[in-house]
Amino acid sequence: MALIVERRRLADLRGEALRRGEADPGAPPIDPGALLAEELDLALLSAVRTTAPLTERLALYWMDHFTAAGANAGFLNGGMEREAIRPRMLGPFQELLVAAALHPSMLFYLDNRASVGPNSRLGRSSRGRRGLNENLGREILELHTLGVDGGYTQDDVVALASMLTGWTVSLDERPSQPERAGFFPDRHEPGPKTLLGKTYAQDGPDQAVAALTDLARHPATARHVTRRMVRHFVGHGLPGLEGRMAEVFRRTGGDLGAVTRALVMDDEAWVAPRKVRPPVEFLLASARLLGGLPPRPAPRGALSAMGQPFWGAPSPKGWPTEDDAWAAPDAIKTRLDWAADLARRLPPGLDARALLDTAFGPAASAETRRAVERASDGGQALVLLLLSPEFQRR
Repeated sequence: MALIVERRRLADLRGEALRRGEADPGAPPIDPGALLAEELDLALLSAVRTTAPLTERLALYWMDHFTAAGANAGFLNGGMEREAIRPRMLGPFQELLVAAALHPSMLFYLDNRASVGPNSRLGRSSRGRRGLNENLGREILELHTLGVDGGYTQDDVVALASMLTGWTVSLDERPSQPERAGFFPDRHEPGPKTLLGKTYAQDGPDQAVAALTDLARHPATARHVTRRMVRHFVGHGLPGLEGRMAEVFRRTGGDLGAVTRALVMDDEAWVAPRKVRPPVEFLLASARLLGGLPPRPAPRGALSAMGQPFWGAPSPKGWPTEDDAWAAPDAIKTRLDWAADLARRLPPGLDARALLDTAFGPAASAETRRAVERASDGGQALVLLLLSPEFQRR
């Protein structure tokens, strides 16, 4: 299987624009940090303006499941969402897994670009200073597929990491050369490899793809992936719902559209709100309620202050799903400060008391309704509404 992604360097993109007369010759080269900032702003704006909120929630979830953050990979996250996640998040899980695991963003983030098979052509040469890097193989097994209790061993980690050698990003530093992400045969560890008791004799790029396909269909993957989905979308402590979701995953061969429909249609998913909204969901819900994303306080800065920078999970595990991570006193105070700052910038004539029914409908408690309606002004009403138990939970 040839899964080759060609990416020109940012400098080359600028060069093409210069030749077409679309760029200022005196302008500085494109900054990856600025590119990331633009991608983040566009993603936030899309999430607020969407007419299909479930689609945006799914994109957020799968970007978290396949976290590829950090300074070395963040500027590629917009591409990962567009190229790997969104086109496949309602299709077969095996296709999503292959696309996400082998995307340039993931190859950068988990250091597979530095992984070289010891017996590969490059590994045997004087230039092969790097050895096998296990990061990507380990995280695919532990986080993306089987789960930490999925029955794999350290030998399986090494085997999968060896199969993944060759999947990398070109390190060619010559500005005139295109930066390529894909399979580089001279880095690949040759020969058959055994993963979870099965030997893979395929050659080249097909070996890793075959292993990923089998991992996607493994019963432990069905349990792990659906458990994470339930804990993200609904809450913890729901073994019955987790079991039903895992069964749908197994029965359909990992059809994520069927799994998502089963989650939405399950009565247990619609019980009283269980989860504290993490900062990203809190900010997006606030912006939707107000009809748009306010320029001030700056959304990206606000999310960082609240402890959840967009596409910025602190580790490959993604963001925690437990309420304790988001409901500590300091975390609530940061939300209060943001809501108060937002309230001071309300457009003239906008009174949050009029938004009560829009926000909650009949779900508003008598206490919340009374507090918001008795607020001294529209700004105070907004703060009380946004910090109410009904708005803080989902």
